Amino acid sequence: MDTLTHTLMGGTLVGLATIDPNIDAISAGFIATAVGASLVPDVDTIMKMKNNAVYITHHRGITHSLPFTFLIWPVLLTLIAHLAFGLPFLNTYLWVQLAVFLHVFVDIFNSYGTQALRPLDNTWIQLGTINTVDIPILIVHGLYFVLWFIGFSPVTLFVVMYAFLILYYITRYFMQRFLIRKVHRQLPNEKIKRTFVMPTLHFNQWRIIAVTETAYYVGRSFKGNIIFYDRFNREDYLPNEIFMAIKHDKNFQAFTFFSSIYRYELTSLDTDTFELRYIDLRYLKEGHYPFVCIMHLDKETYEVEHSYTGWVFSEDKLQRKLLDS
Repeated sequence: MDTLTHTLMGGTLVGLATIDPNIDAISAGFIATAVGASLVPDVDTIMKMKNNAVYITHHRGITHSLPFTFLIWPVLLTLIAHLAFGLPFLNTYLWVQLAVFLHVFVDIFNSYGTQALRPLDNTWIQLGTINTVDIPILIVHGLYFVLWFIGFSPVTLFVVMYAFLILYYITRYFMQRFLIRKVHRQLPNEKIKRTFVMPTLHFNQWRIIAVTETAYYVGRSFKGNIIFYDRFNREDYLPNEIFMAIKHDKNFQAFTFFSSIYRYELTSLDTDTFELRYIDLRYLKEGHYPFVCIMHLDKETYEVEHSYTGWVFSEDKLQRKLLDS
Protein backbone atom coordinates (compact mmCIF):
# COMPACT_ATOMS: atom_id res chain seq x y z
CA MET A 1 0.00 0.00 0.00
CA ASP A 2 0.99 3.66 -0.19
CA THR A 3 2.70 5.46 2.68
CA LEU A 4 -0.44 7.32 3.75
CA THR A 5 -2.47 4.12 4.10
CA HIS A 6 0.25 2.45 6.15
CA THR A 7 0.45 5.52 8.38
CA LEU A 8 -3.32 5.54 8.95
CA MET A 9 -3.27 1.82 9.73
CA GLY A 10 -0.69 2.50 12.41
CA GLY A 11 -2.98 5.15 13.83
CA THR A 12 -5.91 2.72 14.04
CA LEU A 13 -3.70 0.32 15.99
CA VAL A 14 -3.12 3.14 18.46
CA GLY A 15 -6.90 3.27 18.89
CA LEU A 16 -7.12 -0.47 19.38
CA ALA A 17 -4.26 -0.36 21.91
CA THR A 18 -6.39 1.76 24.25
CA ILE A 19 -7.82 -1.58 25.35
CA ASP A 20 -4.42 -2.55 26.82
CA PRO A 21 -4.16 -1.44 30.47
CA ASN A 22 -0.36 -1.78 30.42
CA ILE A 23 0.09 0.74 27.59
CA ASP A 24 -0.56 4.48 27.51
CA ALA A 25 -1.75 4.24 23.93
CA ILE A 26 -2.15 7.97 23.29
CA SER A 27 1.30 8.87 24.61
CA ALA A 28 3.70 10.38 22.09
CA GLY A 29 6.10 7.48 22.56
CA PHE A 30 3.60 4.76 21.76
CA ILE A 31 2.06 6.67 18.84
CA ALA A 32 5.53 7.12 17.32
CA THR A 33 6.29 3.44 17.89
CA ALA A 34 3.03 2.11 16.41
CA VAL A 35 3.13 4.37 13.35
CA GLY A 36 6.84 3.73 12.90
CA ALA A 37 6.23 -0.02 12.99
CA SER A 38 3.55 0.39 10.33
CA LEU A 39 6.04 2.14 8.06
CA VAL A 40 9.38 0.49 8.78
CA PRO A 41 9.23 -2.34 6.18
CA ASP A 42 9.33 0.36 3.48
CA VAL A 43 12.66 1.72 4.72
CA ASP A 44 14.16 0.03 1.65
CA THR A 45 12.74 2.93 -0.40
CA ILE A 46 15.99 4.76 0.30
CA MET A 47 17.69 2.39 -2.15
CA LYS A 48 16.09 4.39 -4.94
CA MET A 49 18.73 7.01 -4.22
CA LYS A 50 21.34 4.62 -5.62
CA ASN A 51 19.65 3.56 -8.87
CA ASN A 52 16.44 2.04 -10.20
CA ALA A 53 17.92 -1.42 -10.67
CA VAL A 54 18.83 -1.75 -6.99
CA TYR A 55 15.48 -0.32 -5.88
CA ILE A 56 13.38 -2.56 -8.14
CA THR A 57 15.33 -5.66 -7.14
CA HIS A 58 15.12 -5.09 -3.40
CA HIS A 59 11.98 -3.03 -2.68
CA ARG A 60 9.50 -5.13 -0.71
CA GLY A 61 12.07 -7.89 -0.65
CA ILE A 62 14.17 -8.67 2.40
CA THR A 63 12.55 -5.92 4.53
CA HIS A 64 9.20 -7.71 4.05
CA SER A 65 10.64 -11.20 4.55
CA LEU A 66 9.82 -13.67 7.33
CA PRO A 67 12.90 -12.88 9.49
CA PHE A 68 12.27 -9.14 9.33
CA THR A 69 8.49 -9.43 9.79
CA PHE A 70 8.54 -11.76 12.77
CA LEU A 71 11.87 -11.06 14.43
CA ILE A 72 14.14 -8.23 13.35
CA TRP A 73 11.69 -5.31 13.05
CA PRO A 74 9.58 -6.19 16.14
CA VAL A 75 12.58 -6.76 18.40
CA LEU A 76 14.52 -3.74 17.12
CA LEU A 77 11.62 -1.28 17.38
CA THR A 78 10.50 -2.64 20.75
CA LEU A 79 14.01 -2.27 22.13
CA ILE A 80 14.20 1.32 20.86
CA ALA A 81 10.77 2.14 22.30
CA HIS A 82 11.66 0.57 25.65
CA LEU A 83 14.90 2.51 25.95
CA ALA A 84 13.67 5.80 24.51
CA PHE A 85 10.15 5.99 25.96
CA GLY A 86 10.14 3.49 28.82
CA LEU A 87 7.37 1.41 27.24
CA PRO A 88 6.83 -2.09 28.70
CA PHE A 89 8.76 -4.55 26.58
CA LEU A 90 6.31 -7.46 26.17
CA ASN A 91 3.16 -5.45 25.47
CA THR A 92 4.98 -3.10 23.14
CA TYR A 93 6.49 -6.04 21.29
CA LEU A 94 3.05 -7.53 20.64
CA TRP A 95 1.66 -4.25 19.27
CA VAL A 96 4.74 -3.66 17.14
CA GLN A 97 4.53 -7.22 15.82
CA LEU A 98 0.90 -6.68 14.82
CA ALA A 99 1.73 -3.41 13.06
CA VAL A 100 4.60 -4.89 11.05
CA PHE A 101 2.59 -7.98 10.13
CA LEU A 102 -0.35 -5.88 8.91
CA HIS A 103 1.96 -3.84 6.69
CA VAL A 104 3.41 -6.92 4.99
CA PHE A 105 0.06 -8.71 4.83
CA VAL A 106 -1.83 -5.95 3.05
CA ASP A 107 1.04 -5.46 0.58
CA ILE A 108 0.61 -8.95 -0.86
CA PHE A 109 -2.80 -7.92 -2.23
CA ASN A 110 -1.24 -5.36 -4.61
CA SER A 111 -0.05 -6.19 -8.12
CA TYR A 112 3.45 -5.10 -7.02
CA GLY A 113 3.45 -7.71 -4.25
CA THR A 114 6.17 -8.71 -1.79
CA GLN A 115 8.62 -11.52 -1.12
CA ALA A 116 6.82 -12.22 2.14
CA LEU A 117 7.92 -15.87 2.33
CA ARG A 118 11.61 -15.18 1.80
CA PRO A 119 13.97 -16.98 2.51
CA LEU A 120 11.75 -20.08 2.28
CA ASP A 121 10.49 -18.96 -1.12
CA ASN A 122 11.73 -15.92 -3.07
CA THR A 123 8.65 -15.85 -5.30
CA TRP A 124 6.82 -12.53 -5.49
CA ILE A 125 3.35 -12.85 -3.94
CA GLN A 126 1.19 -10.55 -6.08
CA LEU A 127 -2.51 -11.25 -5.55
CA GLY A 128 -3.51 -8.09 -7.42
CA THR A 129 -6.93 -7.51 -5.85
CA ILE A 130 -6.27 -4.13 -4.19
CA ASN A 131 -4.67 -1.11 -5.82
CA THR A 132 -1.59 0.39 -4.13
CA VAL A 133 -3.62 3.57 -3.56
CA ASP A 134 -7.17 2.47 -2.74
CA ILE A 135 -9.66 5.31 -2.28
CA PRO A 136 -12.34 3.37 -0.30
CA ILE A 137 -9.68 2.14 2.15
CA LEU A 138 -8.37 5.67 2.63
CA ILE A 139 -11.90 7.04 3.16
CA VAL A 140 -12.73 4.38 5.75
CA HIS A 141 -9.55 5.11 7.67
CA GLY A 142 -10.19 8.84 7.54
CA LEU A 143 -13.72 8.26 8.84
CA TYR A 144 -12.28 6.19 11.70
CA PHE A 145 -10.34 9.17 13.04
CA VAL A 146 -13.23 11.58 12.58
CA LEU A 147 -15.57 9.33 14.58
CA TRP A 148 -12.92 8.74 17.23
CA PHE A 149 -12.42 12.49 17.56
CA ILE A 150 -16.13 13.13 18.13
CA GLY A 151 -16.35 10.52 20.87
CA PHE A 152 -16.90 7.01 19.52
CA SER A 153 -14.95 4.15 21.07
CA PRO A 154 -11.74 3.57 19.05
CA VAL A 155 -11.85 -0.14 19.88
CA THR A 156 -15.41 -0.58 18.60
CA LEU A 157 -14.59 1.50 15.55
CA PHE A 158 -11.56 -0.70 14.86
CA VAL A 159 -13.64 -3.89 14.97
CA VAL A 160 -16.34 -2.41 12.70
CA MET A 161 -13.80 -0.96 10.27
CA TYR A 162 -11.80 -4.14 9.88
CA ALA A 163 -14.96 -6.21 9.52
CA PHE A 164 -15.88 -3.90 6.64
CA LEU A 165 -12.38 -4.18 5.15
CA ILE A 166 -12.50 -7.98 5.26
CA LEU A 167 -15.78 -7.90 3.33
CA TYR A 168 -14.27 -5.35 0.94
CA TYR A 169 -11.25 -7.55 0.23
CA ILE A 170 -13.52 -10.56 -0.34
CA THR A 171 -15.66 -8.49 -2.72
CA ARG A 172 -12.60 -7.42 -4.70
CA TYR A 173 -11.45 -11.03 -4.91
CA PHE A 174 -14.76 -12.18 -6.39
CA MET A 175 -14.77 -9.22 -8.81
CA GLN A 176 -11.36 -10.37 -10.01
CA ARG A 177 -12.48 -13.99 -10.39
CA PHE A 178 -15.57 -12.87 -12.33
CA LEU A 179 -13.39 -10.96 -14.80
CA ILE A 180 -11.02 -13.89 -15.23
CA ARG A 181 -13.96 -16.11 -16.21
CA LYS A 182 -15.25 -13.40 -18.55
CA VAL A 183 -11.88 -13.20 -20.32
CA HIS A 184 -12.17 -16.90 -21.11
CA ARG A 185 -15.70 -16.40 -22.44
CA GLN A 186 -14.63 -13.41 -24.53
CA LEU A 187 -11.75 -15.33 -26.15
CA PRO A 188 -13.43 -18.71 -26.69
CA ASN A 189 -11.18 -19.79 -29.56
CA GLU A 190 -7.91 -19.04 -27.78
CA LYS A 191 -5.99 -21.43 -25.56
CA ILE A 192 -5.44 -19.12 -22.59
CA LYS A 193 -2.41 -20.03 -20.49
CA ARG A 194 -2.48 -17.18 -17.92
CA THR A 195 -4.78 -14.28 -17.10
CA PHE A 196 -3.79 -11.14 -15.21
CA VAL A 197 -6.59 -9.01 -13.74
CA MET A 198 -5.16 -6.08 -11.79
CA PRO A 199 -6.85 -3.16 -10.01
CA THR A 200 -6.61 0.54 -10.83
CA LEU A 201 -7.36 3.69 -8.87
CA HIS A 202 -10.98 3.38 -10.02
CA PHE A 203 -13.18 0.81 -8.27
CA ASN A 204 -14.85 -0.49 -11.46
CA GLN A 205 -11.79 -0.44 -13.72
CA TRP A 206 -9.25 -3.24 -13.95
CA ARG A 207 -6.20 -3.85 -16.14
CA ILE A 208 -6.51 -7.09 -18.12
CA ILE A 209 -3.86 -9.26 -19.78
CA ALA A 210 -4.59 -12.61 -21.38
CA VAL A 211 -1.65 -14.81 -22.36
CA THR A 212 -2.49 -17.39 -25.02
CA GLU A 213 -0.30 -19.86 -26.83
CA THR A 214 0.32 -17.38 -29.65
CA ALA A 215 -0.42 -13.87 -28.37
CA TYR A 216 -0.76 -11.33 -25.57
CA TYR A 217 -4.09 -9.50 -25.27
CA VAL A 218 -3.92 -6.26 -23.27
CA GLY A 219 -6.94 -4.20 -22.23
CA ARG A 220 -9.19 -2.95 -19.46
CA SER A 221 -12.55 -3.67 -17.95
CA PHE A 222 -15.13 -0.97 -17.28
CA LYS A 223 -18.01 -1.97 -15.00
CA GLY A 224 -17.56 -5.59 -16.01
CA ASN A 225 -17.14 -4.94 -19.74
CA ILE A 226 -13.76 -5.94 -21.16
CA ILE A 227 -12.11 -4.05 -24.01
CA PHE A 228 -8.82 -5.28 -25.48
CA TYR A 229 -6.69 -2.47 -26.91
CA ASP A 230 -3.57 -4.35 -28.01
CA ARG A 231 -2.73 -7.77 -29.35
CA PHE A 232 0.92 -8.79 -29.64
CA ASN A 233 2.19 -11.99 -31.18
CA ARG A 234 4.28 -13.94 -28.74
CA GLU A 235 7.92 -13.75 -29.81
CA ASP A 236 10.28 -16.65 -30.08
CA TYR A 237 12.94 -16.85 -27.40
CA LEU A 238 15.64 -14.21 -27.65
CA PRO A 239 18.59 -15.47 -29.76
CA ASN A 240 21.01 -17.21 -27.45
CA GLU A 241 24.04 -15.08 -28.35
CA ILE A 242 22.11 -11.91 -27.43
CA PHE A 243 20.76 -13.40 -24.22
CA MET A 244 24.25 -14.47 -23.14
CA ALA A 245 25.44 -10.88 -23.71
CA ILE A 246 22.72 -9.23 -21.62
CA LYS A 247 21.98 -11.76 -18.89
CA HIS A 248 24.36 -10.15 -16.39
CA ASP A 249 23.27 -6.57 -17.06
CA LYS A 250 21.98 -5.15 -13.77
CA ASN A 251 18.99 -3.40 -15.36
CA PHE A 252 17.94 -6.49 -17.30
CA GLN A 253 18.22 -8.63 -14.16
CA ALA A 254 16.18 -6.14 -12.13
CA PHE A 255 13.45 -5.92 -14.76
CA THR A 256 13.01 -9.66 -15.29
CA PHE A 257 13.23 -10.28 -11.54
CA PHE A 258 10.28 -7.98 -10.89
CA SER A 259 8.09 -8.13 -13.98
CA SER A 260 5.49 -10.91 -14.21
CA ILE A 261 4.56 -10.51 -17.88
CA TYR A 262 6.54 -8.79 -20.60
CA ARG A 263 7.53 -8.85 -24.26
CA TYR A 264 10.59 -7.66 -26.13
CA GLU A 265 11.33 -5.70 -29.31
CA LEU A 266 14.53 -5.55 -31.37
CA THR A 267 15.14 -2.40 -33.40
CA SER A 268 18.10 -1.30 -35.50
CA LEU A 269 19.22 2.21 -34.52
CA ASP A 270 22.13 2.73 -36.93
CA THR A 271 24.85 0.77 -38.67
CA ASP A 272 26.58 -0.06 -35.39
CA THR A 273 23.85 -0.28 -32.74
CA PHE A 274 20.54 -2.00 -32.13
CA GLU A 275 18.04 -1.54 -29.33
CA LEU A 276 16.56 -4.32 -27.23
CA ARG A 277 13.47 -3.16 -25.37
CA TYR A 278 11.66 -5.18 -22.74
CA ILE A 279 8.13 -3.93 -22.02
CA ASP A 280 6.06 -4.77 -18.94
CA LEU A 281 2.51 -5.32 -20.19
CA ARG A 282 0.82 -4.78 -16.81
CA TYR A 283 0.82 -1.00 -16.79
CA LEU A 284 -0.82 0.18 -20.03
CA LYS A 285 -1.90 3.80 -19.57
CA GLU A 286 -3.24 6.06 -22.31
CA GLY A 287 -1.69 3.92 -25.02
CA HIS A 288 1.74 3.80 -23.38
CA TYR A 289 3.63 1.12 -21.44
CA PRO A 290 5.72 3.10 -18.95
CA PHE A 291 7.67 0.34 -17.19
CA VAL A 292 10.51 -0.79 -19.46
CA CYS A 293 14.07 -2.03 -19.72
CA ILE A 294 16.08 -0.61 -22.62
CA MET A 295 19.49 -1.81 -23.78
CA HIS A 296 21.64 -0.50 -26.62
CA LEU A 297 23.95 -3.20 -27.98
CA ASP A 298 26.81 -3.24 -30.46
CA LYS A 299 25.76 -5.15 -33.58
CA GLU A 300 29.04 -7.03 -33.89
CA THR A 301 30.02 -7.83 -30.33
CA TYR A 302 26.58 -7.62 -28.67
CA GLU A 303 28.22 -5.64 -25.89
CA VAL A 304 25.71 -3.60 -23.86
CA GLU A 305 26.64 0.06 -24.41
CA HIS A 306 23.81 1.64 -22.39
CA SER A 307 20.95 0.24 -20.33
CA TYR A 308 18.12 1.59 -18.21
CA THR A 309 15.11 0.22 -16.38
CA GLY A 310 12.30 2.12 -14.69
CA TRP A 311 9.17 4.15 -15.19
CA VAL A 312 9.21 6.53 -18.15
CA PHE A 313 6.19 8.31 -19.61
CA SER A 314 7.79 9.92 -22.69
CA GLU A 315 10.21 8.66 -25.31
CA ASP A 316 12.40 11.78 -25.14
CA LYS A 317 12.82 11.43 -21.40
CA LEU A 318 13.62 7.75 -21.81
CA GLN A 319 16.42 8.40 -24.30
CA ARG A 320 17.93 11.07 -22.00
CA LYS A 321 17.90 8.64 -19.07
CA LEU A 322 19.41 5.94 -21.22
CA LEU A 323 22.33 8.12 -22.33
CA ASP A 324 22.93 9.20 -18.71
CA SER A 325 23.14 5.59 -17.53
